[in-house]
Amino acid sequence: MSQTHRHGQELRDAARHFGRRRFLTVTGAAAALAFATQLPAAGSAAAAELDARRVTEDPFTLGVASGDPLPGSVLLWTRLAPRPFEPDGGLPDRRVTVHWELARDERFRRTVRRGAATAHAEFRHTVHVEAEHLEPGREYFYRFRVGAWTSPVGRTRTAPAPGAHNASLSLAAVSCQAYHDGHFTAHRHLAEEDVDVVFHLGDYLYEYAVNATGGARAYTDRVLPAVFNRETLTLEDYRLRYALYKTDPDLRAAHAAHPFVVTWDDHETENNYAGDTPENTVPPEEFLLRRAAAYRAYWEHQPLRRPQLPDGPDMKLYRRLGFGRLAQFDILDTRQYRSDQAYGDGWQVPGPESEDPSRTLTGATQERWLLDGWRRSRARWNLLPQQVVFAERRDRPTADFKLSMDSWDGYPASRQRILAGAEAAGVENLMVLTGDVHVSYGLDLKADFRDPSSRTVGTEIVTTSISSGKDGADRPSNYDKLTQANPHLRFFNGRRGYVKVSLDRESARADFRTVPYVTTPGAPVTTAASFVTEAGNPGLVPA
Repeated sequence: MSQTHRHGQELRDAARHFGRRRFLTVTGAAAALAFATQLPAAGSAAAAELDARRVTEDPFTLGVASGDPLPGSVLLWTRLAPRPFEPDGGLPDRRVTVHWELARDERFRRTVRRGAATAHAEFRHTVHVEAEHLEPGREYFYRFRVGAWTSPVGRTRTAPAPGAHNASLSLAAVSCQAYHDGHFTAHRHLAEEDVDVVFHLGDYLYEYAVNATGGARAYTDRVLPAVFNRETLTLEDYRLRYALYKTDPDLRAAHAAHPFVVTWDDHETENNYAGDTPENTVPPEEFLLRRAAAYRAYWEHQPLRRPQLPDGPDMKLYRRLGFGRLAQFDILDTRQYRSDQAYGDGWQVPGPESEDPSRTLTGATQERWLLDGWRRSRARWNLLPQQVVFAERRDRPTADFKLSMDSWDGYPASRQRILAGAEAAGVENLMVLTGDVHVSYGLDLKADFRDPSSRTVGTEIVTTSISSGKDGADRPSNYDKLTQANPHLRFFNGRRGYVKVSLDRESARADFRTVPYVTTPGAPVTTAASFVTEAGNPGLVPA
């Protein structure tokens, strides 16, 4: 056992011991955190079943969602919460039977699958249905029913068959949706796009307090409960925060319109955490209890399959999805396994600590999994949905430049191993999909970022935020410095929105879709810019 692995196991053992001691020796906040690792298995504490006729209020206030499409199956999700802003969601501590249907048409005249699932109180009455034995590459519609109540209808789609020579694929990438920074208008426009799948690249929620008026939303027609006006720490806090976000009608519309593939960044737990290391100075074992609470609430509220069900403070979120012979997606987790940031988690001058070859952003196991998957890939395009900026990004065009220690720039040896692995595997069409930074970037990936004339080996498409950063600007204040310092930066815009990527055998097109404001609702959407990269000829050119 390596020293790093042994240290990690010691922390986990300490966290569990910390949980058992909860009321004897720890503070009230830590005591609440302890419940994250003390929850029973589903069904063990809530064996009694609730008669569905006793559900007298609409339980589908948080909408429906689907995700992780495979050629023969898709994950269907909902949560029963008649009163979503109450800790129990407005339901007693009993299991509830939920019926579901899957059809080829929106009116459910051609139903192809139906069944029943159990919503357990231990998982806050969330439902994860793996609908199987479906046809590949087909559109379906789904809905849930409890007693007299029927959910909104969702639309989803299975992936093409593994060997299918599918001609095209369209996707959207989104990230960073701070509720308190503005409205999710971009999600409403996304719901109307013709895409096969949406990749959410992190910061689905923020742990920060949301005041009674919804922060920048400045509500005048409603008052949010005081339970949201504090930072999320406990399992109950995280569950309530997901409930707040999922009551947003624009987010519900996007989920109902498209299957989502999700991965997290930092704010689903805590800002800029790194592996077992918290942002602040709380004991590491206490942070792991918080991480366990955050991870459990994340799984409960996302369209994720059972292999992603967390075990205490650990959750295997990285996974691989194939879309015929056209595209392979390797979804990364760059938070759970990373080395601590060098020189702090901000912008710093790089040095021996950040350039240490042993540093990793993915962890060794995930890195091997990625490179092995590339060696076996037969896809035309290999896409890497992940969280933080992959390309080098200097903050100024002078010798005293700084780099973000929280991005791949703080882990250059880890980045180089990934690029070397892609080259060794013969990956010709590499595209990295990124979120995190609340701006849109189009970047060429270089063999040597210090030499602008070096080979271009791939493309990075960075989607802006849905709302984080408030309204933003077309030309951010650091526009000139960044574009001069990074000649491989082909596009830079600071508005909110998302990116749509269309793939075929010959090329990939990225349309950067933006809205002019989010601090008031109803903004229109426009295409700020479009770029194309040709298969076999990496590098972005204006469309």
